Amino acid sequence: MSINIGMVLIWISFAGCLGSAIYGSWYYFNRNTRMHVASRRFEMISLIACTLATILLLYYLLDVRAYYLYVFRFSSETFTTLYKISAFWAGQEGSLSIWAWFTLICMALVHTGNRIGEIVRITGLFAAAFFLLLLAIRSPFALIYGISPQGHLLSTNTDIFASPYPIASAYAQGMNPLLRNPWMVIHPPIVFFGYAASVIPFGAAAGYLLTGDRRWTELAEPWSRITWLFLTLGIGIGGFWAYEVLGWGAWYWSWDPVETSSLIPWVAMTAYLHTQFRMKRNHEYRLLAPALAMLTFILVIFATFVTRSGLWASQHGFATSLEGRIIGAFLAGLIIISIYIFQRRYRMESDTT
Repeated sequence: MSINIGMVLIWISFAGCLGSAIYGSWYYFNRNTRMHVASRRFEMISLIACTLATILLLYYLLDVRAYYLYVFRFSSETFTTLYKISAFWAGQEGSLSIWAWFTLICMALVHTGNRIGEIVRITGLFAAAFFLLLLAIRSPFALIYGISPQGHLLSTNTDIFASPYPIASAYAQGMNPLLRNPWMVIHPPIVFFGYAASVIPFGAAAGYLLTGDRRWTELAEPWSRITWLFLTLGIGIGGFWAYEVLGWGAWYWSWDPVETSSLIPWVAMTAYLHTQFRMKRNHEYRLLAPALAMLTFILVIFATFVTRSGLWASQHGFATSLEGRIIGAFLAGLIIISIYIFQRRYRMESDTT
């Protein structure tokens, strides 16, 4: 009896990430060192499991294991190695997978020597757990176990003991011809690393609004620059790619809805970098700067919601799905929590004044 190892790794990574976030929150409030140790161990388990799942999916794509639905849809024997690699992020499940993995890597790199660092880590782990939950619901390791009388492929996202239906690699469909482009190899990973990094300025700003600790810029400043750099590269490369493939206009920008939604977080981050400079130099924008840092990550989730919900018709959009509605609920919760934190600090600042 075979076991779908990829599904198991996704569930282990999700459970470890959620456990790490919960134990990290427990440690933040109770200062119990055992909770801190447990949180770190769970985080390591989650990162290792997610890394192994990433390597495994990449191996399946390179080997064209066509009885995995994701591989069947996006890889092909006729592809070069680079296109087989880029098939990793060609679909919804793969792009969420690399986003979750990048977020866990960023959390492993964050220094948590103070309360601000702890809040950043907890925030990032909850965000990564959310993405891993989406992967558990719709797994990139969904297995094709049969074909219906109507000729539709039958697949499962949950049965780890399902037997694969023998589909030869020669029958794999491969990704959309529009995605078979050299820019596809570098554009999505750059964008998703920028998205993953944006949770750190968000967490640092939330930590400042909750605690009043002005050391939040020690974390927010370098990571906001990293976020801005990767978002800038992603938008620029994506624009050239769209112009080359689709021939949009006389320039490389066509105000495609998803292109536009990816530009909005960049604008917010650019504004934040300016207010951050003024805040450090002249002690201005003590509320506007953290608000812009938080707004950037909120707009990143909004851009993701637009892409995956089918809300706007676009060349970039994924099909309407349950995941789109879940991301919409996550976005609404994120906005409500952010508004609560901001108005709480605003009232404290007003009372002090």
